Amino acid sequence: MARTFDIIGEPWTALIVRDVYAGIVRFEDLKRDLGISRKVLAERLGRLLEKEILRRHQYSDRPPRFEYLLTEKGFDLCAVLLAAMAWGDRWTAGPAGPPVLLRHQACGEVTHAVLRCAGCGQPLDATDVDLEDGTR
Repeated sequence: MARTFDIIGEPWTALIVRDVYAGIVRFEDLKRDLGISRKVLAERLGRLLEKEILRRHQYSDRPPRFEYLLTEKGFDLCAVLLAAMAWGDRWTAGPAGPPVLLRHQACGEVTHAVLRCAGCGQPLDATDVDLEDGTR
């Protein structure tokens, strides 16, 4: 958990990953959507590239311009963000409801993230598990 939050523990990083996941992939578009300074955005993008959450793809030669895309590792991180979104929708959305809905591509239904046991497939709640030492 500490290693994960070392990467996404400050708000801008999670919001950048969210925006890239939503299709906002160019520097100026990210800057405009987030209202973030150029310096902070460049630093956070650099860290996400370094940690291999994002990769750069050049879309223009003159001048050189890049878009930022999720790596496999980045898409896996989005599962964490979807779980955080489900928590926020449940506990902080208020009477207006969630600002964004998730529609499952396979069945077409509006949904939310649910954690499931990898062994049996049952929904997994924090009260259903015991913690064990994993450093064997």
